[in-house]
Amino acid sequence: MTIKNKYKPIIGLPTCIKNIDDQRFHVVGEKYLISIIKAMGGIPIIFPSIANLTDQQRILNSIDGILFTGSLSNVHPANYNKTLDSKSLLTDPDRDSTTLPLIRSAISCGKPILCICRGMQELNVAFGGTLFQYLPNIPGRMDHDVDRSLPVSIQYTARHSISLKPDSLLSSLYKQKGEPMVNSLHSQGVDKLGDGLITEAIASDGQIEAIKYKNSERFALGVQWHPEWQVRNNPFYLSIFHSFLNSIQP
Repeated sequence: MTIKNKYKPIIGLPTCIKNIDDQRFHVVGEKYLISIIKAMGGIPIIFPSIANLTDQQRILNSIDGILFTGSLSNVHPANYNKTLDSKSLLTDPDRDSTTLPLIRSAISCGKPILCICRGMQELNVAFGGTLFQYLPNIPGRMDHDVDRSLPVSIQYTARHSISLKPDSLLSSLYKQKGEPMVNSLHSQGVDKLGDGLITEAIASDGQIEAIKYKNSERFALGVQWHPEWQVRNNPFYLSIFHSFLNSIQP
């Protein structure tokens, strides 16, 4: 994809909460920051997941777009009227209370958003969708996660193909032959699709792999895989970031 926009956008990223030595830290994976810099020529700005102490409208006014990142944590099922299936499920309520209303506000005001892994699940839940809490327990679904003891470079290798919906945004970006191969590092997935969302891609087991907000005036895409990983080495992944960039108006 040709980069039409030479503007260096400011891209906001919400943090995850991580407890280190009995203290709470706000963190963002470096690979997301690097992808914004290398794939978009952008400037990443991290903002804290403290919804009750931050002015989200001021945040939106000060940035050009938002990247909702993946995370080891999961959206708490209380946000889609379910209970925890497992007490061992890692959640991050502070991130939930920040990102879910922020996604709705961003789309309402036409701010471009790219939602990756947990971010895609947040996009779905923000509009009333639900999630499968553990895909291996769902009949017919394959295990979409990976052995986390493996080297990181192995964890992020392509694991399965996806089928792109005809006339979708992603199908317009994919220029290679055959079906795209993507990495897969998630144990949860979209169940009921949220209001206003449409499916962009599915895996061979029928699991939704990408979604888009249908009526958004700007870019509002969620992908379940991790296109940020070594983004410049994968033309399809890179085209997603370029499309995100081209949707931003300085």
